Amino acid sequence: MNFIDVGKLISEYGATVVYVILFAIIFAESGLFFGFFFPGDSLLLTAGLFAYKGVELAGGGELKLSLWVLVPLLFVAAVVGDNVGYWFGRRVGPPLFKRPQSLLFRPKNLQAAKAFYDKHGGKTITLARFMPFIRTFVPIVAGAVSMEWRRFTFFNLFGGLIWAAGVIMAGYTLGRLVPPNVLDRYFLVIVVVVIVVSLMPAFIHLWKEERHEIFAFIKTRILRGPDAEKHTSEANKDDKDDQAK
Repeated sequence: MNFIDVGKLISEYGATVVYVILFAIIFAESGLFFGFFFPGDSLLLTAGLFAYKGVELAGGGELKLSLWVLVPLLFVAAVVGDNVGYWFGRRVGPPLFKRPQSLLFRPKNLQAAKAFYDKHGGKTITLARFMPFIRTFVPIVAGAVSMEWRRFTFFNLFGGLIWAAGVIMAGYTLGRLVPPNVLDRYFLVIVVVVIVVSLMPAFIHLWKEERHEIFAFIKTRILRGPDAEKHTSEANKDDKDDQAK
């Protein structure tokens, strides 16, 4: 879900604020536990579109994001974020894999990243850039299993470049390929389509990994009626009887 309205932020606060927000999100998604839910791919694509199309300002004129700022800035955010994740994993070490589940930490996401790393080795650092959820935890896993830092840095730099620069340029190129009259008329529709397509891997992953919990949640909500209250009252009565005995 792309809850960041890039166009509105550009028109109301200017490009500088957008650059700061994009840097913070890409940095967090690349190496912080809670960053796995950020919409990195869709934001990069949308930023590329706005670098080509720009935003019409209320006072007149047009303001575009600069590719010369976006590409190096978000490349640095991705690389530094992965480095933070790596050193966190290196500091904590193997006990990290025994950490209990919490609101912002799902052990199975970490285990999935480790399984992917065990299968693909060092190139996992690059491949994971294009895999939502996994990309947040892979650098942490690399640090926890003591991957050699120089080797990690090579794949980190390469992956950060092709992901940050590549996805931004994909959005920019999309803007160029669409005829101007179509782009002007259907710009919001195009942005929504880009966001939905870029988020599909994340939704597919979420459905595969969490579908049982989703069904359980739905059942719990549906059962919250007379039957659920009846079951609850009977359970409470049984507990009281046991305590009396």
